[in-house]
Amino acid sequence: MENILSSESEIELFLNTNNFTVLYFSTPDCTVCKVLKPKLIEFLEENFSKFKFGYVDLSQLKESAAQRNIFTVPTILFLYEGKEFIRKARHINFGELYDELSRFYSMVE
Repeated sequence: MENILSSESEIELFLNTNNFTVLYFSTPDCTVCKVLKPKLIEFLEENFSKFKFGYVDLSQLKESAAQRNIFTVPTILFLYEGKEFIRKARHINFGELYDELSRFYSMVE
C-alpha cells in the first residue's frame, strides 16, 4: 500500500511510526518513475511485506531533496527505524535488491 507524503512533518511521522520504510522520491513528469513504482510496490508486497511504502513528490517538497541529498529521480531510500541502510537511484536491479534486503531481514529478525 502506498502512502502519499505531502509535507516534511508527514515524512517524519511516517518514519517514526513504521520500523521498515521505503521512501520513493519522484516527480510527476518522470517516465522511469511511473514504470518503476508499481513494480517496486509489487516486489515489496510479494517479498518484503514488512516495508511500508511512502511516495514523496519532489516537485512539491524540494527541501526534502536537499535535506536527503537527492539529486535525481527516482531515488529510493530503504530505512529501518528511521535510519537509511540502502539507497537506489534511477535504475534498479531487482535481483540485487532482493539479495540486499534478504541479508538485512535476516540480521534484524
